[in-house]
Amino acid sequence: MTVQVKPGASVVDLAAAFEASPNPYLLLTPDLRIAEVNQAYVEVTGARREDILGRPLFTTFDAGPGEDAPENVRQVRASLEKARDTRQRDHLAVVRYAMPRKLSDGQEVFEERIWSATHTPVLNAEGDVVLLLQHTMDITDLSPAIRTDEPTTALDALVGGSVLRRAQSVQEDNRRLESERNRLVEMFMQAPGFVAILTGRNHCFQMHNDAYSQLIGHRDIAGKSIRDALPELVGQGYYEFLDTVFETGEPYEGRESLAKLQRTPGGPLETLYLNFIYQPIRDEAGAVVGIFVQGHDVTANVLATQRQKLMIDELNHRVKNTLATVQSIAIQTARSHVDPATFAATFQSRILALSHTHDLLTRTHWEGADLRAILEHETEAFGPTRINLNGPATALPPATALSLGMIFHELATNAAKYGALSTPDGRVLIDWSLADQRDRKLKLVWREIGGPKVTQPDRRGFGSRLIERNIRHDLAGEIDLVYASDGLIAELTVPLDRTPAP
Repeated sequence: MTVQVKPGASVVDLAAAFEASPNPYLLLTPDLRIAEVNQAYVEVTGARREDILGRPLFTTFDAGPGEDAPENVRQVRASLEKARDTRQRDHLAVVRYAMPRKLSDGQEVFEERIWSATHTPVLNAEGDVVLLLQHTMDITDLSPAIRTDEPTTALDALVGGSVLRRAQSVQEDNRRLESERNRLVEMFMQAPGFVAILTGRNHCFQMHNDAYSQLIGHRDIAGKSIRDALPELVGQGYYEFLDTVFETGEPYEGRESLAKLQRTPGGPLETLYLNFIYQPIRDEAGAVVGIFVQGHDVTANVLATQRQKLMIDELNHRVKNTLATVQSIAIQTARSHVDPATFAATFQSRILALSHTHDLLTRTHWEGADLRAILEHETEAFGPTRINLNGPATALPPATALSLGMIFHELATNAAKYGALSTPDGRVLIDWSLADQRDRKLKLVWREIGGPKVTQPDRRGFGSRLIERNIRHDLAGEIDLVYASDGLIAELTVPLDRTPAP
């Protein structure tokens, strides 16, 4: 409500005019709290101004006794909310509402009255609702049936009854319209995707459904601008998209758009992916007055697609690496075995070692393999009395597990051919530990005892080259082979937090 004053004219005292009006007036905030009342309203209701200001309307004035009380409250609340949400004046032609009245003996009773009410939204310069103005009229005397204790003439009854019937007819039409509106609102609230209606240039939330609440984390956003309601969206482009739609009247569609929202109070920003459309809402003159927001949270689908792509890329990488490993094993084995029979046996054993580690990884969906399980498989042919394993539970990354599986196979094969496991009394002691917790490293010692005397070979065979290549190139680790008089000692150091080389 604005009063324009010409230059040079005296300023109108709206507060004094509001207070002096003989008509009852009530000002409410958008959340239906009492902001101000005039003296006529105080006299009609019998309430004291200091007792009701700032309080919720329907806590301050209940419907009084009677079976129709809940319906009365529903009618008034629905009319106020309609005026607020549509930013249009709403008329409540007839509503029964009991008001307190003191009798001559001081006793307070509730007296049912019939009222007509008009609810008018008060807008600011941006078009946002800042107050609601309620103007009520007591029309009880228009219905003789209500005040049977007072004499009425036939003309009074005829005119009053006719006016009341017309008012009731209008009210019934309004109820039907309100019922249709409620059905539309129910459909709006139950929409499977997130939906919201923003009004004005500041994009204030007029309505939003449950899916939208779940999307943003159940915040109280009613009546707030999007910049105040969702401040974490700054710099993400969404404010600008809305501004552009409001200015140009052209819709905007987002596909798998990244949004970071703080869905829990004080919590971290959560990454979401959204499909959505911003559709302009126009008034009768064609001007944009708001924006309709509709969309779906497609985060699960986007992440699933990303995981699928990652799995395909990882599978391609593993297949290439595995084929390269098989090719290298075949070439090197052929170089050191002229006889086809011995070549086949050696080649097969190495491929089986690689295959077993693949099996271990498959059981864990390629999340890793247990170090002890790999060692047990590569040494199980020699029995538990000849192999001593000592170390903590250690999960190996897939590529590390494959490389170490080949290394342990070569060490066990050499021990069976030339080292401790080639004699009845020889044993192998395998100890490992995890060091440097910040950059995790596996330290493993393979120690052979009780076998024949060993000496450093004149030339390196394929097994030695495979061990050194896997450790130094594939795993970026270190290995030290010591040919002690009582058996081979192999000391390995392998980082566990590094992605092995392809």
